[in-house]
Amino acid sequence: MPEKPDDDPFHDCELGPDAVLGTHTFEDVLFTDQTETPVNVLTGETPAHSQATVEEAKEFAASIDTETPQIALPASVESQVETQSKPYTAAAFFHFKATGSLARHRAYHAAYEADAFAVDFEADYASGDLTIIVD
Repeated sequence: MPEKPDDDPFHDCELGPDAVLGTHTFEDVLFTDQTETPVNVLTGETPAHSQATVEEAKEFAASIDTETPQIALPASVESQVETQSKPYTAAAFFHFKATGSLARHRAYHAAYEADAFAVDFEADYASGDLTIIVD
């Protein structure tokens, strides 16, 4: 009997489970101490709102009230200036800004939601690398 779309967690995905199975590392995608921050051209200093540590970013990501684990991603210099925001933002660990594509984002999300897969991740804020493991 063929699988019904409701039984296939990847039925709405462009990619199948083979695209996310195993261990994949996405380099330099996390907020780090080297994340670019704006500098005031008159004073040469970074504005107070853009000064942050990795620990603050990790605590912020962990404080987001959601069932999906969050990671701290770097915010663009433009958004830091325009909104006077911190140099980081929180997102699901499989967010397209970390995995590089919306197709991968959807496939990781499908695997994370499906009982048939075990999904874990390691966030290395020293290097900025995110490793996602799907079995």
